[in-house]
Amino acid sequence: MTDNNNKESSNQTNETKEIPERQFLFPVQVMQSFSNKGKEHLDTNTPSQLVLALKAGSFMTFGAVFSVLLAIGVDAKGLTYILQGIGFTAGYLMVFMSQSVLFTEVNVLLPTSYLQKSYWRKHKFIKFWAVAYVGNLIGALFVALLIIISNSLTPEFSKELETLISHKMKFTEYGWVGWFQVMLSGILANWLIGMATFLTTSARDVAGKILGTALPVILFVAGNFQHSAANMGYFSLGILTTDNYAWHDYILLNLIPASIGNIIGGAIFISLLFLYAFRKEMRG
Repeated sequence: MTDNNNKESSNQTNETKEIPERQFLFPVQVMQSFSNKGKEHLDTNTPSQLVLALKAGSFMTFGAVFSVLLAIGVDAKGLTYILQGIGFTAGYLMVFMSQSVLFTEVNVLLPTSYLQKSYWRKHKFIKFWAVAYVGNLIGALFVALLIIISNSLTPEFSKELETLISHKMKFTEYGWVGWFQVMLSGILANWLIGMATFLTTSARDVAGKILGTALPVILFVAGNFQHSAANMGYFSLGILTTDNYAWHDYILLNLIPASIGNIIGGAIFISLLFLYAFRKEMRG
């Protein structure tokens, strides 16, 4: 009788124990989410796509401003990189949480969707890519213009910005070799931002999304990897505050090769490889 009571008590205890809800999605669920999100973006009308792209570009400039502000007066390089990364994390979180359209996130979402769709949608992909890129650039320039006109920033900010931009444009010293180095650096940058998108999508609470975004962003900032959308924020401010580089230098010598690398990094090292790894589960 006593044994039966003990068993019943044990069963009741087990029943009352609640298994904690899993706080993240499995990788195959993340890839499915990428595919669905890419399809949703494609099915959105062009004016809405452009508005979301403009907002994403605006957030990139806000992130650039914050990253520079946090680094003013900091001499230790390691701490500077961490603070700059934290500053830019704010911009990416605004993009991810608001479902704005960022070119480098599109580099992950669209290939994931594209690899599972038919030929007739190809024109939609190209148009959406173009809308995202142009919208990001215009949004970045618009916010930079507002900030400069408002006269909100200090001379210390301009000095720190010049240092950061010269670090990003150092590849121009190496001619065509430097151009290809920017492209390779762009691959690394979007590989990391693709993982930021991956981790943020995987997380099911705000704290997890913040941490999942912050770590890859801090890493790409510290590594000086060339991320075209982030550079749009920095260069938009640079065009209006310094004459060290002409606008066409930013575009031809950095944004174009970085963008090519970003597409490769997102499409191959995130979308293609993860889709291949989880192809059986995706089909099921």
